[in-house]
Amino acid sequence: MAQPTFIGIDVGTSSIKVVAVDKSGHVLATAASPMSVSIPRPGWSEQNPEDWWQGTCAAIRSVLAEIDEPDVRCIGLSGQMHSLVALDDAFAVVRPSILWNDVRTSGEAAFIREEVGNEGLRRLTGNPSLEGFTASKLLWMRKNEPGLYERVAHVMLAKDYVRLRLTGEVGSDPSDASATLLFDVARGDWSGEMCSMLNIDRALLPGIIESSEIAGVVTAAAQRETGLAVGTPVVGGGADNACAAVGAGAVYAGGALVSVGTSGTVVMPTESMLTDPQMRIHSMRHALPDTWHLMGVVLSAGAALDWWRRCSGGSNFEELVVEAGSVEPGSSGVTFLPYLTGERTPHADANARGVFSGVHSGTERAHLTRAVMEGVSFALKDSFELMTGLGLEPGEAVAVGGGASSVGWLQMLSDVLNVPLRTVSPREGAPLGAAMLAAVGIGAYADVGEVADLWLKELSYVMPDRETRDAYDSAYGQYRSLYPALKGTFGSAAERG
Repeated sequence: MAQPTFIGIDVGTSSIKVVAVDKSGHVLATAASPMSVSIPRPGWSEQNPEDWWQGTCAAIRSVLAEIDEPDVRCIGLSGQMHSLVALDDAFAVVRPSILWNDVRTSGEAAFIREEVGNEGLRRLTGNPSLEGFTASKLLWMRKNEPGLYERVAHVMLAKDYVRLRLTGEVGSDPSDASATLLFDVARGDWSGEMCSMLNIDRALLPGIIESSEIAGVVTAAAQRETGLAVGTPVVGGGADNACAAVGAGAVYAGGALVSVGTSGTVVMPTESMLTDPQMRIHSMRHALPDTWHLMGVVLSAGAALDWWRRCSGGSNFEELVVEAGSVEPGSSGVTFLPYLTGERTPHADANARGVFSGVHSGTERAHLTRAVMEGVSFALKDSFELMTGLGLEPGEAVAVGGGASSVGWLQMLSDVLNVPLRTVSPREGAPLGAAMLAAVGIGAYADVGEVADLWLKELSYVMPDRETRDAYDSAYGQYRSLYPALKGTFGSAAERG
């Protein structure tokens, strides 16, 4: 008997992930195609969009092969934010995609800050001008590759390119467009004023469709490469962090998502657009209508512990985490700044560097390990504090990512953030959120809240331990004092390394 199936595709940096889910939320199959990143020069980071497409095709075929008589009803997409895809008038790729973590555009980001001003950026886009945003990449391309820039007829984002290959239709959704610095996040459309100020032709930008709106159907050409049926509907989809929030059930005000993967994020949905006066956090559209979210980003979260594992000789994460559990909260005065690749929230400082402070003759590996875990937790708390300072009051948060699978780290996060944390199943994250958007798009459910209630099951629930609060508050104060004290040294350190 044919199985009604919803497919979610996540166009990530390290892999393309595909998940197939039945109408009750049971995961039928998953597959992943690894992706590599090209680094032509220090600080540059690129991928070939054709690799995304080939990886998507392979993963879809693998998933379909695992399911008896799949009846794919609808497809959703999620993808890495910011990454520039430039196409000519025949939809051919003009140059490799400049990725979200590419930092070649410092000059262009500064130019935007000077040209538009912080208050203008806050009013028009709700976000600061940073190297990662798509607008600065376009300006870099115009300045440094004018011949290629003249060929550009369409600008889109990673998941939008895969949707183009699936359906032949051009478009983007509000949650992903929010990360370009060309989108009016409050109004929900491209900002003509930003385009005019930066001399970017508005016609280059795709039409906007809602994340759960049908954006097109699978073409015959895509059918030959993927095995999907011609005419299968495809929805607009969303940015990876927005889809991860949907996939964890963080869809309405009062909820929150805390992600501890390679990087870390805090996402809090809101019923209206909010902006930090100093723009230390991001204001984005969510992947459901008339909803926004605030987002803070920690560039090295799980990556910091992985770095420490390699440096310290720890054989695996669990060994280190168990060892760290023998140390009292506060790590005996040892503090760690997890800025191994710079930092985004709240400092927006590409030159920031990782630091151990307070090391003494009695310091052992367990103290340093716990300090790394606490440093990442404090970095996430920076975002949490900024959001609650704007009036958001999450009663609880959903924790996802590798850090959330560790009981010890989950409890630490709950204690540091002073909020109950729960984990949920399925744990597929962004591609699951994309599949949920597909289920709504085809009319199987009224909205993503209904899907989340039916599909997601609670795995664990932890409450903050009041006895550790004072120790963590003191350690957090020490953590907060380090960046201002060391900021002046980071620039020269970055030049040397």
